[in-house]
Amino acid sequence: MCGIVGLYMKNPALEPELGRLFAPMLIEMSDRGPDSAGIAIYHDPLEDEGAVKLTLFHPDDDFDWEELVGFLGEDLQQSATVHAIASHAVLISDGDADLLTQAILGYNPKLQVMSTGRVIEIYKETGLPAAVARRFALEAMGGSHVIGHTRMATESAVTTAGSHPFSTGLDLCLVHNGSLSNHNWLRSTLERRYGLVCRTENDTEVAAAYLTAKLLEGRTLHQALEDSIDDLDGFYTFCVGTADGFAVLRDPIACKPAILAETKDWVAMASEYRALTGLPGVGDARVWEPEPATVYSWGWEAA
Repeated sequence: MCGIVGLYMKNPALEPELGRLFAPMLIEMSDRGPDSAGIAIYHDPLEDEGAVKLTLFHPDDDFDWEELVGFLGEDLQQSATVHAIASHAVLISDGDADLLTQAILGYNPKLQVMSTGRVIEIYKETGLPAAVARRFALEAMGGSHVIGHTRMATESAVTTAGSHPFSTGLDLCLVHNGSLSNHNWLRSTLERRYGLVCRTENDTEVAAAYLTAKLLEGRTLHQALEDSIDDLDGFYTFCVGTADGFAVLRDPIACKPAILAETKDWVAMASEYRALTGLPGVGDARVWEPEPATVYSWGWEAA
């Protein structure tokens, strides 16, 4: 089942309102996904071009994040800062993202790296969407765009790691409603050819890794999604984000629901129209059902 929602601000003046407008959209999809929820929000871009931020998770809200920083070594300690948000934390450092990830995962087996990049932060947890939104103070967040997912688990356990969104590359995220039939073959191929390791059993992580591989080859987000129409078997609706891009794709059969709406100020996507009714100016928006096997994208990276 599952529910997907996304909001992309075309008008920068509305960016401080992103979380306030988006939280009701996520909560409206609770009956489509009551077991967990998550968001990938693009905000607070790092000014230092050599810096990276990692969103981390540990199941213990009292986990000592400062002790983790101390473990990273003297060079990384000097540039690292960490800010805890419930069970998650955002770590900013001048270090290499891959080396930081390896060090963090080696420090404590319960730690998980939710996302890496210069703009993206991912927050997700088990529980009802309203509780997850409150836990991370979603309504207080601003930003350029955000993608969310409410999950009804059908193929893997109800865990934080198995919840959406999934991020497998810098500033890339994917949420997915549906099922892929060739994800096991893709999983092994992506690891063998590109060294991309999927850490959960969820087929959505495999789809995210596929897009990451295409971007590494030099494809744009729009082109990578066009490639996926031929390469990914199954039925699905994808909503994807990069640092400056936002895109939606349905498979050639398009049996999973989706709706798009656009005004001069914003673009929004949801599994059902009722999630969009609280957006400003929605009564005058262009509203349409995305066509099968057609990529809809916004932002310069999506061109």
